[in-house]
Order: sequence, then C-alpha cells, then structure tokens
Amino acid sequence: MSKVADLVKRVLVGRALRSGQLHEQLLPKRIALPIFASDPLSSVAYAPQELLMMLAVAGVSFYHYGPWIALAIAALMAVVVASYRQNVHAYPSGGGDYEVAMTNLGPAAGLTVASALMVDYVLTVAVSVSSGVENIGSAIPLIGEHKVTAALAIITLLTVMNLRGVRESGTLFAIPTYAFVVGVLGMIAFGLLRVGVLGDQLRAPTADLEVRPEQVDLAGFAVLFLLLRAFSSGCAALTGVEAISNGVPAFRKPKSRNAATTLLMMGLIAITMFGGVITLALASDVRVAENPAEDLLRDGQPVGHGYVQEPILTQVASAVFGEGSLPFLYIAGVTALILFLAANTAYNGFPVLGSILARDGFLPRQLHTRGDRLAFSNGIIILAAMAGLLVYAFQAEVTKLIQLYIVGVFVSFTLSQIGMVRHWNRHLRTETDPARRAHMHRSRIINAVGGTVTGFVLVIVLLTKFTHGAWIVCLAMPVLFALMKGIRRHYDTVAAELEPTGEDVVLPARNHAIVLVSKIHKPTLRALAYARATRPSTLEAVTVSVDRDEAARLRDQWEALDLPVPLKILDSPYREVTRPVVDYVKKVRRRSPRDVVTVFVPEYVVGHWWEHLLHNQSALRMKGRLLFVPGVMVTSVPWQLASSARLGGRPERAAPGSARRPYGDVPEGDRTRAGGGIVSKRD
Repeated sequence: MSKVADLVKRVLVGRALRSGQLHEQLLPKRIALPIFASDPLSSVAYAPQELLMMLAVAGVSFYHYGPWIALAIAALMAVVVASYRQNVHAYPSGGGDYEVAMTNLGPAAGLTVASALMVDYVLTVAVSVSSGVENIGSAIPLIGEHKVTAALAIITLLTVMNLRGVRESGTLFAIPTYAFVVGVLGMIAFGLLRVGVLGDQLRAPTADLEVRPEQVDLAGFAVLFLLLRAFSSGCAALTGVEAISNGVPAFRKPKSRNAATTLLMMGLIAITMFGGVITLALASDVRVAENPAEDLLRDGQPVGHGYVQEPILTQVASAVFGEGSLPFLYIAGVTALILFLAANTAYNGFPVLGSILARDGFLPRQLHTRGDRLAFSNGIIILAAMAGLLVYAFQAEVTKLIQLYIVGVFVSFTLSQIGMVRHWNRHLRTETDPARRAHMHRSRIINAVGGTVTGFVLVIVLLTKFTHGAWIVCLAMPVLFALMKGIRRHYDTVAAELEPTGEDVVLPARNHAIVLVSKIHKPTLRALAYARATRPSTLEAVTVSVDRDEAARLRDQWEALDLPVPLKILDSPYREVTRPVVDYVKKVRRRSPRDVVTVFVPEYVVGHWWEHLLHNQSALRMKGRLLFVPGVMVTSVPWQLASSARLGGRPERAAPGSARRPYGDVPEGDRTRAGGGIVSKRD
C-alpha cells in the first residue's frame, strides 16, 4: 500500500530534490513573467467586461464613459507599477507588502496586509478558474452544465503542477501565457488597423441587441456612484500586480533589478491589452449585461434564460477576425487557458507569504518548510483547499465572486505605499550623499502618489462593493487577523514556558521505574531487561487485574521464572486498565515530588495497516493519559513482529514538514507518541 502511494506521488510530483538544488529553481525574467504576471495579464478577459457591465445598468448611452474610466484605470496601474518598483529594490527578501508594512507601520498594519493578501490570493484562484470554465463553457455545453466540477478539477491539476516545483511549473506555463499575449496584442493591432486605416466597421455578435437599463433618469450623485462602481469593477485589472514584490527571492541575480524589469514589462503589456480591448469592444458595439436573460433585448423582447452571454474577449475576436475563424478559435482557446493559469500567480504568492508568516510565528510552522520539490507544499495545498471551498460555495459564478475581489489587494497597496513613505523618511534622516538623497526624494514622491491614489480607490471600492459581497472580505480579514495574533500568542507563551532556568539542570533525586505487564512473553522480558539496564533507583513491574484467576496465574508464572523484579498487581473492579495505572503513577509521584517516574511500555511493531487496529490500542490510551502527568517519562520498548520485516528496507517517510526541520522544532508530545503500546488480554 505504501509503495503504491510512493509511486503515485513520484509520478505526479517527481523525484525529491536536495536542498542544495534550490538555486536551480531560480527564475530568469522570461520565465518569471508568465509565473508572476499571468493574473494581471489575464484580467483583460474579465475586467473590461465588468466595467462595461456596470455602465450598462444605466443603458448603452453610458458606454461613452468607458474610455475615460479605462484611461483612469490605466493611469492607476502605471502609478502602482512605478510604486512597486521602489518596493522590490528596498525590500528584496520576498516579504513584499507584508514586510514593508510590518517594518514601517508596526505589527497591526503588517497583519492587516497579510490577511488582505491571503484572502485575495484565494479569490484569485477561485475567480480565474471560474472565469476560465465560463469561457470554455460557452463553447462546450457539457462543461457549462458542470461548472463546479470542472473548476475543482482544474484547481486539482494546478495544485499538482505547482507541487512539482516553481521552475518546472513556470516552464510549463510560459508557452500558453506568451501565446495569449501575442494573440491579444495581434488582435488589437489588426483591429485598430481595420478601424483606423482600412475604415472597416467592426460588428460584435451582440451589436444588434439592445440593453434595457435597470436604472433610468440617473442624475447627480447617482451618476457619480455608478461611474465609481464601474471604475472599481474595472480595477480588477490590477489584481496580482503585487505578486512580483512577494516573489523577489525566486528571481536570478541580480534579484531586485530583474524583478523591477519584470514589473515594468508586465505593466506595459497589461495596460496596452486592457486599453486595446476596451477600445475595440466599444468600436464593435459589444453589448453585455449583469442579467443578460432579462436585460438584453432582441427586437424588443428579452433574449431569455437560454441565452449564453459570450465573454467580451471572444466577442471582440469575433468582430475582428470573424466568428469561427482560425484566429477566433485561437483567441478563445488561449484565453480559457490563460485564465486557468492566472491562478498560478496566487500559487506562487500565497505559499511564500505563508512561509514568511510562519517564520515570524503568525502561522503554523509547517508552512515554513519546503516539500520534496523545494516548493512550499503545505501552503499550496491549503490555498487549493480554500479556493475549492469558495468555488463550491459560490457555484463557480464569476459575477458573484468578482464582488469579493480587489478589496484585499487595495488594502495591501495602500498600507504598503504608506509604509514605503515612512521607509524613505527614516533613511533620509541619516543619509548624507546628495545623489542618494535625490534618489530617495524621487522614490518617496512616487510612493506618496501611489499611497494617495490607491487609498482613494480603496474607499471607492468599499463604498461601491460592500453591499454586493465585499462585506464577506471585510469580515474574513479581521478573522484571519485574530487567528494569526492568537497563533503568535500561543508560540510566545510556549517559548516563555520552555525558557531554561537554573532549576532545569538539577538532576532528579531518584528515578522510579515501572514496567507495564499484561502477560509474560518476549516483549515483556525485553522491557524488563532494558529497564534494568538503565539502572533506576527502584524498579517494579505493574499489571492490572481485570480477572482474579488470570492475575493469579500471572503471579505463579512470575514466581516460577524467578524474575528479579517485584510484581505489583493493581485491582480493577470495573475492568479498567488505564485509570488504575495512572492513579498508581500519580501516587508514586506524590510520595516523592523531587523524583521522576519512568514508565516502560512494551509494544508490537507491525508491518500491515490493519494490524494497527488489532494491537497497541490500550497502549495509545495509556500514553495519552501519562503524557499529561508532570514528572513522568514514557518509554516505548519495541518488539518487531515478523510482518514488520517487509518495511525494514523502506526509505524514511516524513510527515509534512516534520523531518525537514530541526528536531527541536518538533513538539515534544509528537516525538513521544510515535508508535506502540502495551499488550494486554484485550489486545
């Protein structure tokens, strides 16, 4: 069974890598771009649609605001990219927004950023995969009818690919990402050529439809609120921009310069694609609605629930290349593929952030360890599980999930840029070189502008999205915040409790040894011999009498063998085994509080999983109780049964994270619970 599991793991994940091979996993810029930028690049598939969908609430006439809103979003992205280029130079360790906020604004701000980013990473996976399934579902009805199942299958596939390691997954993702970028940029160039030079009129598949406005006769504040809501929806194009600052350690040297260059490349490509798609969508008279079945009209009548609204990118491709043409099919295929792979940004950001938080004691330490392929496997699995739950809870509906999106990312944007301003202020107080001071002043201005703009956008996002689902994120972030504070408080309490004092080096006055006996056989005799070899101050064997006749036979056998250890029989009128032993051990401890009591437990070592069900059960209960008694040491004395020989040559298998960190990090209870138990009549 275990060999089969090992074989399956190696087939899916690959052979284990040595720690010294970590440098082989570092990324050149050409691979880092598709790994860390697939999320913001792929957002061109849904961010323009969400923008126009919000404007359509007031009717098609409001589409003329689209270019201005798109221009504002492009300017915002340029500001954010410029700001994060300062971050990667100042904080190249990979902490990103969390490290900036923690260092410059304090733990509360740092944990706020961390909780915001963790929520946003989970949403990135859920939204990207659901959007990809939606795109494929428009062409393949079977997938459209089983969106949730398809989305969960894609998340599972992405998880396995990322467990194989950053470099291997990045190489695999590079080709479709570049294929998407080339396809969309080519479509934009050809579409603009047809419109601007050849004078062609582009017609989207929905150009003949009408949009019934949900709100009519809007004026004043209502118009402003609608425009701000459209702006906040279009800001989904900025998600994932921060991922590069969190992944600087994954770059080849010089890390900061390569990360900054990749950020610039990502920003230029993303802005060009976003603006180009909006331009062609408006030029081809694309029509989208939040509730297409009711709000899209054909000849004055609603299109009905049988109508499937095509994504905006495939509508533009149809207008530019012609529906069903080879370039159209190419755009549709790579769009669906890139949306799936966009989740890879989160798969690289979430585990790294989780590792840093675990290193700082805010998350379980298992998240700080690398798996067989030098990836943070535990973080990858947790991300997949949480994203899968979201997909299931929201039935893979992009329109519902998108309302939860971007709140967290703008929280991290804002606090990070404020933190960077304080960073430059602190360094300016001590820097005397004029050239470096000039550079710091310029960087401070960029970060100050970034913090101001993203803070303003955060307020807009909260106002326009709160009642549409963003309240869930606003609730999840404080819960995560409190959870991380609680974990850190626990680790601090344990560390203080385990801090060595002068009393800890004092030897116990005496060691009372107790060997647990159920019957006289080889495991019992080995335990007695081992206990005697330790030379305790006192040694006795203890058994529990649940049947008077059996206890009498055991005493007769003991005396007949003339064993040099006294046997004590504990009476148990209610046929319990564990309680009488625990009570007796406590009684010994009360008599001599400065002494220690060592309990030796004979155990069987078995080779089949089902044998664990037949043996050692009473021992597990006994150990579980004795481990909570102060001053009591529990020692297992193993006896290997013949079946255990089949596992003798098996390579050591580690529990997740346990054997890959120093032994001192393993909780003491976990070390003493491994294996075994006593053998009694009940076994």
